[in-house]
Amino acid sequence: MSPVPDQPPPDTSPGSAHPPDETSASAADPDQPPAPPPKPLLQLSEPLPDVVDSPEALAPVLSDLRAGEGPIAVDAERASGYRYSQRAYLLQLRRAGSPTALVDPIAFDDLTPLAEVLDGPEWILHAATQDLPCLTEIGLRPRRLFDTELAARLLNLPRVGLAWLVEDLLGGRLAKEHSAVDWSTRPLPRPWLEYAALDVEALVELRGLLAARLADAGKQEWADQEFEALLDFTGPAPRIDPWRRTSGMHRVRGRRALAVVRELWEARDRLAADLDVTPSRLLTDAAIVEAARQPPEGRGALRSLPGMRHRQARKHLEKWEDAIARALALPDERLPPVSARTDGPPPPRAWQDRDPVAAARLAACRTVVTALSAQHQVPAENLISPDAVRRLAWEPPVPPSVEAVAAHLAGNRARPWQIGLTAAGLSAALSGATE
Repeated sequence: MSPVPDQPPPDTSPGSAHPPDETSASAADPDQPPAPPPKPLLQLSEPLPDVVDSPEALAPVLSDLRAGEGPIAVDAERASGYRYSQRAYLLQLRRAGSPTALVDPIAFDDLTPLAEVLDGPEWILHAATQDLPCLTEIGLRPRRLFDTELAARLLNLPRVGLAWLVEDLLGGRLAKEHSAVDWSTRPLPRPWLEYAALDVEALVELRGLLAARLADAGKQEWADQEFEALLDFTGPAPRIDPWRRTSGMHRVRGRRALAVVRELWEARDRLAADLDVTPSRLLTDAAIVEAARQPPEGRGALRSLPGMRHRQARKHLEKWEDAIARALALPDERLPPVSARTDGPPPPRAWQDRDPVAAARLAACRTVVTALSAQHQVPAENLISPDAVRRLAWEPPVPPSVEAVAAHLAGNRARPWQIGLTAAGLSAALSGATE
């Protein structure tokens, strides 16, 4: 992969469609240095391959991957924002010594032959937690992996998105305008495929640069432990009462109104799953909140709400009416509680009122984590999970010895390197806050 010059700038002569921006160029502060020119766009190092969509076309790809050397860059494209499912609609594979491969997983009932080739070599992924669930769904799991985003976080780099890493470390730009397209489209347009192929070319180069930096910073062992912890990741844990994450919920008052939100959210979710459509394309969160705050009575009243003017919302008006009717008919004892159920500590904002001593412990622990984060040049959330810190502060071991704190952190999935850096400081913070 190599940078190529950008396209010529647009015509800015008088009368052109793109006149110069006088407010930003001519009127720029003369004391300010001019903005640096944009980095050159990257282009593929070899011709774009055909999309593999049959066992016959897959066979030479498998041979090429076997003949290659080193780790294999793996990427998957989903149709987030368009589809309900998070399935993979395109796989990109790249290994030194073999060409890039683009595989359409939708065309295959069984990808076992590909899984067998991928079983063993290290995978290079970017933001592995995003891709591992959809890869697992089609039978692909790594035995070893290197996550370029997580490596960048451990190195405390200021920007960790793939496009930013390419620009900062490789000196070029990825055209990211296709990152949010509908990858379930068939056939896939050539510009989208070029974008997808460039991603895995970049991963191979980034892996080498980031690994060298980790070694120089003495953080390779940290990274190894983090990568190993990802190997059994299959997706986030199911949320308790996911309907409570409806945008604008803070405007909803009363248990009956909450019931309307819940019934509408669940009706929308079931329909979205059946149609394999992103829920917000059927009914927006704003429309749900609007209906909950002033539940309409009758078909005409519901149709008149601004949030119901969208074509898809009106198409399924009867389902929304039925959901609202169910909520309004519920007996009081079946209405949802005002506060969400939780399997952990309450939200930190409630600690001061519920348990001031615990709030003091949490503040002391956070001070320690902030200081250690700066000392070791790693983001606080990567140094130790905020959830693990909250659980420790809410119900600390008694006494909060270093050994007891270490065991508590380990029980909350903290890695050895994290425990080694934080257990002593957190132990001292808990001891000081309870004296």
